[in-house]
Amino acid sequence: MPIELSQHRARTRRWGYETRLFFGALIVAGPALLALFIVLWSSAQAHSLALPVSIVVAAITVVFALELRRRAIYPLRTLSNLLEALREGDYSLRGSAARRGDAIGEVVIEINTLAQTLREQRLAVEEKSALLAKVIAALDIAVLAFDARGALQLANPAAEKLLDRPFATLSGLSAAELGVGDWLELTEPCISERSFPGGSGRWEVRRAKFRENGRPHDLLVITDLSRTLREEERLAWQRLLRVLGHELNNSLAPIRSMAATLAKLLAAEPLAEDWRDDAGSALGVIGDRAEALARFMARYTAFARLPPPTPRIFAFAELVQRIAHLEQRMPVRVEAGRDLAINADPDQIEHALINLLKNAVDATLPNAGDVHVRWQVDADALIVEIVDSGSGLPHSENLFVPFFTTKPGGSGIGLVLARQIIEAHGGTLGLENRDDAKGCIARVVLPL
Repeated sequence: MPIELSQHRARTRRWGYETRLFFGALIVAGPALLALFIVLWSSAQAHSLALPVSIVVAAITVVFALELRRRAIYPLRTLSNLLEALREGDYSLRGSAARRGDAIGEVVIEINTLAQTLREQRLAVEEKSALLAKVIAALDIAVLAFDARGALQLANPAAEKLLDRPFATLSGLSAAELGVGDWLELTEPCISERSFPGGSGRWEVRRAKFRENGRPHDLLVITDLSRTLREEERLAWQRLLRVLGHELNNSLAPIRSMAATLAKLLAAEPLAEDWRDDAGSALGVIGDRAEALARFMARYTAFARLPPPTPRIFAFAELVQRIAHLEQRMPVRVEAGRDLAINADPDQIEHALINLLKNAVDATLPNAGDVHVRWQVDADALIVEIVDSGSGLPHSENLFVPFFTTKPGGSGIGLVLARQIIEAHGGTLGLENRDDAKGCIARVVLPL
């Protein structure tokens, strides 16, 4: 029995769907035809007409079966054409005369909906791809893509400029031929010095992996650090020289004036009776300004020679209490926080907090306000805040520029030195105006 069933299935598979549908229609009409033929051939009166009638009826049945097959096959061929168009990426074809409640109509409606969805999705992908291509082309960062064999598959204009060749001549070259073969082995970003046909300098290199058509690819993003560093260095020198020029002019102007006065005094004939007093006064001014310049240079040297921190474990609360007691001009309130020990350089941390506390007191004294210190632990960081009731931060971008100051007689080194100390410990220093009242908050964040 299983053998006969398998043979029947094999024969069925050999027949096409259209053939099976045609013979199925004939089988459905078979009992009626058989009954008609029996009646015709068994009746003596219709015996003479039995043969032509049987032929006509059989022909009509075959014609009806063929028409039924055609009507059943036509919508299926239409569906096949629609699906073929979708497979080829043509989403403009639509099935017509489709209506709900009809089996074929339901299928056509769903295919039409699928075609519209795929069309919208392809349009969105194409728009995003075009935007991505424009963004990559506009970047001044070199972008290179390599396939699994290490052959170049993509290079943006910045990469073409770096390699000094158009992509048409670069496509297919190996990473080793382009001089970046070792960068394809990177597991994390690195900074490297290297020379290319289009330029040399320091480069930040990032490697990423992606897949295209199911195959792995490597992406290299190469950023020129030299130009950015040179620009930042130029801006830093401009700000520094502006402040240095201001400080030097403040000292050199009175020196020049006193020197001219002395020259005029000594050139007079005869000398005035009080020339010694005038000369002594002028020399005193010159000496004071020279001493001020010497102190200025000493502060600069101290700032430039800040040693690296020497960390050790110490109690942070005790350090804050000691700093608060050092300020004698006004009482400093300490809001006791968590009692903890931190691993840092206590001398440098104390020096940085003293500078910040001194600035807070300087800003608060004219307003007769108060200054308080508080701290808390957030995740893996210690957050220390020095809050004052002064006039708030001035609108200036030079707060952390060395030797810039808004206070008469200020050195302009305290904030810069404090930030350098905090950053040497891996932390950050920020200044912001208070939201609840007038004044400023100096916020120090130190990793634990």
